[in-house]
Amino acid sequence: MSRIGAGLSTEQDTVFAARDAARQAGAGLADGVDLAFVFLSPAHRSEAAEAADVVREELTPRNLLGCTAQGIVARDREIEEGSAVAVWAGSLPGAEIETFHADVVEEDGEAALTGFPSLEGPDLVALFADPFTFPVGGLLEALNEQAPDTPLVGGIAVAGEEAGSAGLILDGDVHESGAVGAVVAGVPVKAVVSQGCAPIGRDAVITRAEENVVFELAGRPALVRLHEELAGLSEETQLQAAKGLLAGLVIDENLPEHGRGDFLVRGILGVDERTGALALADHVRVGQTLRFHVRDAKAADEDLREALARELGSSSAVGALLFTCNGRGRHMFSEAHHDARAVSQALGADALAGFFCGGEIGPVGGRSFLHGFTATLAVFLAEETGEP
Repeated sequence: MSRIGAGLSTEQDTVFAARDAARQAGAGLADGVDLAFVFLSPAHRSEAAEAADVVREELTPRNLLGCTAQGIVARDREIEEGSAVAVWAGSLPGAEIETFHADVVEEDGEAALTGFPSLEGPDLVALFADPFTFPVGGLLEALNEQAPDTPLVGGIAVAGEEAGSAGLILDGDVHESGAVGAVVAGVPVKAVVSQGCAPIGRDAVITRAEENVVFELAGRPALVRLHEELAGLSEETQLQAAKGLLAGLVIDENLPEHGRGDFLVRGILGVDERTGALALADHVRVGQTLRFHVRDAKAADEDLREALARELGSSSAVGALLFTCNGRGRHMFSEAHHDARAVSQALGADALAGFFCGGEIGPVGGRSFLHGFTATLAVFLAEETGEP
């Protein structure tokens, strides 16, 4: 059975903090560590290589990945400011793990992706990308065409305003560009995505659209339809909509009904009062089903807990990786450590680590997307239990 541990240190000395966090994570993993992650706050970026060396010395993992990010998650805590080192260590019997560093190089005057492995039905792909040098959107488009249903989870590691600040760690190397990742097979793991919002109103089919602009919903101007939906809401929900209104696009049109979790949620970029059009943060097509959503702390809390319950069912979890948006944390919730504590409670374990992202990667409806204001997870299960 898989066994996982996590550790956290907020000491300012990088080597001491990495050693402390690694020892916490490795406690009880007598069978050895097959896969380890180390996540560093920006204060430790200059000594990322030293931190990686310490983790390798303490845990002797078969594979090590990591990065620097603005905020760090470990156990039931979220360190959004200040010094932090988190280490996640997994003993994963029977696992087949391939780590990689992918980057973009120029070949014959054109950009080409190198280093990304071929995928043959993995249980998980974890990916951490530098925002300045790696085209996450392009990669996801290609994967959705070539290898749909790939459980890809991770995020964009934002640690500064310059390329290289993410300090992408792969074993003993620290890369300043591209992305690092791991392909994992042979272990039971679930990808969980919480988009942090709740559907409102009714479904409507897009009847006129161009690129990312919706002109008509169900044969009427989109803005008119939106006003009608808002008018039918309770006062409380109208207040939620005023704080954060979004558009959800149905992923699987074959479902008889669509509820929370069945939509790819995208922002509304603007409205045209003259034409009644809505501009969305994604391309749309005629025939898609759209439903408006609201986002606030209450909706985000409910959505995270429901997503975990829905995906895990009766499965028993031994640990997880969590990638949560920079816009969540104390920016969204009135309490600190919200996502880390909610996940730890749902899993019944604090073997949790991850980081705050500038864009979260996770699958919805069998396709991988880059999200915002989302929490995405890779949850490792005690054993294969089948569908709930």
